[in-house]
Amino acid sequence: MTVTLEVSEGVGTIRLDRPPMNALDIATQDRLRELAEEAARRDDVRAVVLYGGEKVFAAGADIKEMQAMDHAAMVLRSKALQDSFTAVARIPKPVVAAVTGYALGGGCELALCADFRIAGDNARLGQPEILLGLIPGAGGTQRLARLVGPSKAKDLIFTGRHVKADEALAIGLVDRVVPAAEVYEQAHAWAAKLAQGPALALRAAKESVDVGLETDIDTGLTVERNWFAGLFATEDRERGMRSFVEEGPGKAKFL
Repeated sequence: MTVTLEVSEGVGTIRLDRPPMNALDIATQDRLRELAEEAARRDDVRAVVLYGGEKVFAAGADIKEMQAMDHAAMVLRSKALQDSFTAVARIPKPVVAAVTGYALGGGCELALCADFRIAGDNARLGQPEILLGLIPGAGGTQRLARLVGPSKAKDLIFTGRHVKADEALAIGLVDRVVPAAEVYEQAHAWAAKLAQGPALALRAAKESVDVGLETDIDTGLTVERNWFAGLFATEDRERGMRSFVEEGPGKAKFL
């Protein structure tokens, strides 16, 4: 399999495994969607790590496969391509990308689907599609601009240049830079900590932020308000407030 899902400590690791560069061919895209949907529905998966291995996250699409496709073929395929990445973005649980080495093109777009990105000091990120006479097609023009702002996104997309880990951190493309050998360990630890939190409240928080970014503030506030009130019907809310009153803040256990 080119993509696998392994679960440990409530964390599902979605691992790309297509040596040498984890090129995202059609089979890999489809498998990614299947496992993202599986992680979304499994109760034993409470947080997710996206990982490409110690040397490379994903160096982009399979260019040889794409070169053989004409306009009609890509019209049919492009929606499925985007749907694969959207399935990752819509996992209703915390998702962290553990980025080592190259995360280019589709690899960068996959990292953009996470809630948080931990990069190794050897990471190189970018959207080089313009160098092929193309633009990003798996969400790069949309998610990148929302994350780092339109000017920085256009810089990366117009030039196709790669950014090193330190610049990626400075512009907000990644959230933490660590030694390359520690990327997965730290990503898994972050996800495992969140996996111990209140699952429905985390889902509510993620949906409220994500929906709010896509709409006007009044609609966003309505989503927030409905989730906020709805959580008062959950056992986690009862447990959290009881623990706060009886034991002090931050001691509630939700599993």
